[in-house]
Amino acid sequence: MICNLCPRKCNIERSQKNGYCNSPESACISRAALHLWEEPCISGKNGSGAVFFSGCNLKCIFCQNSEISRGNRGICVSVEDLSSIMLDLQGQGAHNINLVTPSHYIHAIIPAIRMAKQNGLTIPIVYNSSGYDSPNSLRALEGLIDIYLPDIKYYDSVLSARFSSAPDYREVAFTALDEMLRQQPECLFDEDGIIKKGVIVRHLVLPGHTKDSKLILNHLASKYGTSLYISLMSQYTPMRTDLEYSELNRRLTRREYEKVVDHALSLGLTNGYIQESGAAVSDYIPAFDHESVTGYGTDDASLYS
Repeated sequence: MICNLCPRKCNIERSQKNGYCNSPESACISRAALHLWEEPCISGKNGSGAVFFSGCNLKCIFCQNSEISRGNRGICVSVEDLSSIMLDLQGQGAHNINLVTPSHYIHAIIPAIRMAKQNGLTIPIVYNSSGYDSPNSLRALEGLIDIYLPDIKYYDSVLSARFSSAPDYREVAFTALDEMLRQQPECLFDEDGIIKKGVIVRHLVLPGHTKDSKLILNHLASKYGTSLYISLMSQYTPMRTDLEYSELNRRLTRREYEKVVDHALSLGLTNGYIQESGAAVSDYIPAFDHESVTGYGTDDASLYS
């Protein structure tokens, strides 16, 4: 498969060589389990059926899941296995299937969803991404994804270049968001408050960069209006204390987060979610191990070369 799935456009044969995401052609999964740490409308009481894919096309220097985004920890599974995992999670009572960091595996996700639906999958599918997505790839998902959960990480291209080697992040992410909203223009919830369709934009407030957060909110309010659902996250957790940019070596302060929340409210952005200050703890980072996907795939080391 010649891969141009994401904006990196590596144009390489994934069966022979890994591209920027450092991922093989077969979908590689680090964890598949009920997950209770998403927004309340996604996790609900039972949990979201989270499928964490290994590798990443963005690789932020502050990533809290770097052992899988950079290290590609996990096992490779077939399309049939991926489909079965979705059905297993539905059987465990998941409110939805939550595809986490899926952008570089869309080629496997599409047939897996179709197969799962043919075999009885009825719960919504969540596309949970960094926002660094190709519109062409998103269009290929139309009719299969019920809920889009993209990040909007940066407004300033200097920051996106420094922290994610993606100077074009703002342009790419907002173009991707346009496509997501075209497909799912309205958030729909059931009687228990669980989302069934729609788009929720996530933004992680970074320490020392509340100005950039405010610029993002300005753009969202101006372009999409105050009905847009937004999740403002305070959970930034420094996984290292030796990052080149010293402001990232600490947690977000309460005051920094409150400034961003207050700005959102001043713009009329009242649909969405905020986090308690205690959210910035390592408890929010799931354990990634092969036990959570036992019975699927292979640990053949050649798949990770």
